[in-house]
Amino acid sequence: MKAIQFKAFGKPEVLEYLDLPTPVPAADSALVQVKSASVNPSDVKNVSGHFDHTVPPRVPGRDFSGVVVAGPEAWLGVEVWGTGGDIGFTRDGTHAEFIEVPVTALARKPAALSHAQAASIGVNFVVAWLGTVDYARLAEGETIAVIGVSGGVGGAVTQIAKARGARVIGVGREAPLAGSPAARLIDAFVPMDEHTAERVRELTGGAGVDVVYDAVGGVAFELALSLAKRRGRVVEISATGKRRVEFDLIDFYHNETQLLGADSAKLGVVESAPLMQAIAEAFDAGRFEPPVVAERYPLERAREAYEAVAAGTRGRVVIDMA
Repeated sequence: MKAIQFKAFGKPEVLEYLDLPTPVPAADSALVQVKSASVNPSDVKNVSGHFDHTVPPRVPGRDFSGVVVAGPEAWLGVEVWGTGGDIGFTRDGTHAEFIEVPVTALARKPAALSHAQAASIGVNFVVAWLGTVDYARLAEGETIAVIGVSGGVGGAVTQIAKARGARVIGVGREAPLAGSPAARLIDAFVPMDEHTAERVRELTGGAGVDVVYDAVGGVAFELALSLAKRRGRVVEISATGKRRVEFDLIDFYHNETQLLGADSAKLGVVESAPLMQAIAEAFDAGRFEPPVVAERYPLERAREAYEAVAAGTRGRVVIDMA
């Protein structure tokens, strides 16, 4: 099979387009012919050596959409999708024509989505679901501030929050991409500057928001804390530009703020499958819309796809295997 692989860490230029043996699935596994796979910022970081547990040589890639071509008879020919914090890291990933996964990792792709659209969902919607639904337990009628609303995770959080009946205040350096679901669904947009906290307080009658989903972290951490109402919940998933942070501990405990971390990389492809199934059901029911796919590349040009994500392309970047 054709695949991309890195034998040493570095910039996208270390990626090689080459032939590798097609996996032969074990008795408890299935072989998926990958139709499309997205490139996430975490994939770029993985190739660069950001993650200590990755051991080259490795085929990268976390998200995929494809068709089962070998395995249990009941799954043969079924369109599936998936993601995982293990594939592309501790086991070969999705930026190849085929991938072997455990049968328990199989989840049906939403029927209404193309493979390219389906491949652009996994990482972003899983970590959005974890933080919004499982951890913060956002409820109908509550207000959530989404820092980094114009990004992939921010857009996913916005859709999940609106589906749960919440009010969404988007926060970011730039507004969501025109035509994207987030651009249409947010109730208000607040630029990320020295007046952000004041503006969010105005929009919430001085109280602050019930939940802050901070998809930026690091440089935005203190801002995130300042937006939460008394006993509000703050979800952190990243540490952009700043790994260690400082904040006023007295203000923090006086406000009785709950601080939550969410890391989708802790969920392997098997553990992610139930979430992917729940997300698929929401797509099939018309509650979610696919994000904007900004750029598509054939597998032999995967290096360019990585370079586009590293440069900060707005919208999702997808590799098509055909």
